[in-house]
Amino acid sequence: MKLNNKNKWQCALELDIERNIIDGDPSNLREAIQNGADLRIHTRFQHNEHIDTTSNNDELILEAAEFRTTYLIDNKWVAGIMTLRQPTSPPFAEFNQRPSMSFFMYNQDGHQCRARPYLEEESPKYSIPPDSPKQNRPHMTKMHSIDEWDIETNAPSDNFIYDFDFFRYFVRDDWKEVLSNDENGDIISGSSEDLADAIAQGMEVKAGLRNLCNDLSANKSETFEHETFIQMNSCYYYTKQHIFIGGSHPLVRVAPNIPMKYQSNNWDFGWLMLRNDGKVGRRLVDPYTLKFTDSQSSHAIRWFVR
Repeated sequence: MKLNNKNKWQCALELDIERNIIDGDPSNLREAIQNGADLRIHTRFQHNEHIDTTSNNDELILEAAEFRTTYLIDNKWVAGIMTLRQPTSPPFAEFNQRPSMSFFMYNQDGHQCRARPYLEEESPKYSIPPDSPKQNRPHMTKMHSIDEWDIETNAPSDNFIYDFDFFRYFVRDDWKEVLSNDENGDIISGSSEDLADAIAQGMEVKAGLRNLCNDLSANKSETFEHETFIQMNSCYYYTKQHIFIGGSHPLVRVAPNIPMKYQSNNWDFGWLMLRNDGKVGRRLVDPYTLKFTDSQSSHAIRWFVR
């Protein structure tokens, strides 16, 4: 079926099953993410090679996943994280596994990672999710484990490569940067009034925060420069003080690295309140205990509208 020409999603990069580049270029992906672009990744796999290796069903499955949190590391490396996903067992329309988040992270070279903070106590009524780090997968021949972390805790994670038939990195690159402020609130470009005008016209808002995850790096003196991109939900503009405030969608923070990966104590998740004076309120969740902690930091922020 030919879709209309209003589709704003473009394939910036495509990798084959061995993660060789067959179309596009990593520089196209990096440039789009730096512009605040949204990211979706399209893959293909066989049901009994990925979902259920005991099944006789060899049907091909197409998956398109959205990555609501995106990272640009050292201006040369892109990774994205699924932030809204719960584990399921396709093709059934049901949730029959222990409630958790599935924070899958994909790198621009096809390296994959997952972190799974459980949201409820373990119970016999829940099976181990088929894509859980806790499950031994001897018959999943296309799964290549790199390492595993914290498997017996509330927040297991692992890094791996799964040989999807292809990886297609789609971007929607139609955000416009209207304000850039440093960590002290000094304006680098644009204006707060442009942000206020944008929300008055019903536009969406997105932000790129500089070095949001430095505190998660094991070696604080050698951390990578990075920018984390996340969309806002409710936004507020104080018309006399000219203060713009945005509340973020849920995001996952990970210590910057090339490639990006999960390890013990190098990630968490939560919500942010951003201001155009560089102040950022953080409500973060410790994935091992599910304890909430409120804190504040200051960051350079680029603001985008659409």
